[in-house]
Amino acid sequence: MNAPRLNAPRLPRTYPLPTVPLEEAVRTQFRLMESTARHFEGTQLFEPDAGVVPGLGRPRTTARVEAVLADFFGTEDAALVQGAGTGAIRGALGAVLRPGDPLLIHRAPVYRTTAVTLRGLGVRTREADFNDRAELRSALSGGEFRFAYVQHSRQRLGDSYDPGEVVALCREAGVRTVVDDNYTAFRVPLSGAGMGADASCFSLFKLHGPEGVGAVVGSRELVGRVREDNYSGGGQVQGHQALDALRALTHVPVMWSVQSRTGTEIAERLEAGEVPGVAEVRIANVQDRCLVVRLERPLARGLPEHAARYGAAPHPVGADSRYEIAPLFYRMSSSALDDRPELADWTVRINPMRAGAGLVLDILRRALEDLYAANGPGAD
Repeated sequence: MNAPRLNAPRLPRTYPLPTVPLEEAVRTQFRLMESTARHFEGTQLFEPDAGVVPGLGRPRTTARVEAVLADFFGTEDAALVQGAGTGAIRGALGAVLRPGDPLLIHRAPVYRTTAVTLRGLGVRTREADFNDRAELRSALSGGEFRFAYVQHSRQRLGDSYDPGEVVALCREAGVRTVVDDNYTAFRVPLSGAGMGADASCFSLFKLHGPEGVGAVVGSRELVGRVREDNYSGGGQVQGHQALDALRALTHVPVMWSVQSRTGTEIAERLEAGEVPGVAEVRIANVQDRCLVVRLERPLARGLPEHAARYGAAPHPVGADSRYEIAPLFYRMSSSALDDRPELADWTVRINPMRAGAGLVLDILRRALEDLYAANGPGAD
């Protein structure tokens, strides 16, 4: 790795979330199919229905897929919702909070769609640094909060908190939790609900499912309220959407494990200096698990365009959606840049998606050669 320029901002230490090894991912896939077999029989996997079925308030197929998810995640209930991950978060928080209620959140830039949800609900957010156990304990000790909102994936590059520990501290204080599991569901060993949260919210679109479908898994009380609030026929996830999401999930555990392993290989090869022009690299969960690469020169804003010429995707669709198969070369997430705006000109995030390390490194090498040649020596 080349020595950094004196005026270049350094990347902070990152604390990537744990991943699932390949053999464990295979067992996870098999466990999902065992859950499916317990709730579907015969030709039901080929017979999606639609409508607000009397007694269920949703399609029978949707109810069966929800039962599969609750079984798989070990929760009391699950609800499929429209609006993807944002809709799931909105549904869960809206089910338990009212305008003016206090909500404890991490002191960090809030993911922008979540900020819209919080503004729309009219809650009073109070911040504590979840990386600081003493500060979090102090915030929880006053008896102000009924609920806390925890983002499983990182909001800042330097975030180090253990989501499970945050949930446990909240439970000790009698504070219930809603966890945003977007970008982490099926990637990490445990969901927020598996750690003891009242609800996990995530997008099935980010798990290769159909556009607009999200899930809330958790306590029967909270999920039941989400379902009651979503009684309208036009708001239901129809049977064909639910089956489409379930089919996609069956290969996601192994796919994510391979992708995580590939990212680690790329990071190791970049650290070894395989690609000239790279100053630093970190594995980080911002939003998706990816590589944050700092260049030797502040030309990062132009890199995605050059990488696209060699087959890379220059922007996300859903960040790990079914559309994204080519490696993604893109800017850092907006929340990470809100926290560290000085990195915008120097860093790019790379997600290998379905590609191997060789292709990703080749695209990066060729794109950097073109980028640096186009700007000339000293042009930065």
